[in-house]
Amino acid sequence: MKTTTLKHSILAVVIALFSVAVLSMKASAQQIKNVVLVHGAFADGSGYRALYETLTKQGYHVTVVQNPLSSLADDVAATKLALDKQDGPVILAGHSWGGVVITEAGNHPKVAALVYIAAFQPDNGETALQWFQTAKPAPENGVLPADANGIVYYDHAKFHAGFCADLSKADADFMYASQGAFAGKCFVTPITEAAWRTKPSYGIVATEDKSILPEIERNMYKRSNTKITEIKGSHVVFMSQPQKVADVIMKAAKEVSK
Repeated sequence: MKTTTLKHSILAVVIALFSVAVLSMKASAQQIKNVVLVHGAFADGSGYRALYETLTKQGYHVTVVQNPLSSLADDVAATKLALDKQDGPVILAGHSWGGVVITEAGNHPKVAALVYIAAFQPDNGETALQWFQTAKPAPENGVLPADANGIVYYDHAKFHAGFCADLSKADADFMYASQGAFAGKCFVTPITEAAWRTKPSYGIVATEDKSILPEIERNMYKRSNTKITEIKGSHVVFMSQPQKVADVIMKAAKEVSK
């Protein structure tokens, strides 16, 4: 009888230890809470304010990269610096040109998944310009040829309608005034190692986009087997629909944490 009791006691201890181990494993596999946001051309990190606030209210640690926009290599380097500072796995999200940046920078070991927000998603050897040219630009599109300094600007007269039609004119004016100087060579620099080939990817199609047409976004995302969410909004859908964009980022964080 004592032997049986001892065996039962040992078994109970083993089960308890196993339960603790399982709980510990679950704790270590908790939902990812780090998000790094990469902005695109004709913009800067300030545009992410609403998305930042939406995510931080849900307990996420959010870092906004300020891209120099001087070259793909420079933007990737700035993104990797932000990734280096994270204390664990990261959801890396990029808008527009920022999609090219995260496609290259996403190979960083801390990146668990990629989120493309109305963004370019080239493959190895491809450029943003190649994809931009796969459809006739919308009449509202105001991307101008590079100037004498090699900098590409957006036509001021078309900025509101072509870039951020669902924002107020005051917000559009501020965005135009605060944009970075975007080097035209960025558009023609090819990807060397596309992170979406090895990392889970999520893509947001902005259905009212006049800067990167929705059909281009759909074609890129379908080609890469990216999980697609369509949201009614302009090119800056992350500003006009921050909760819906946040929902996609949070979905990515939950799914890759399982």
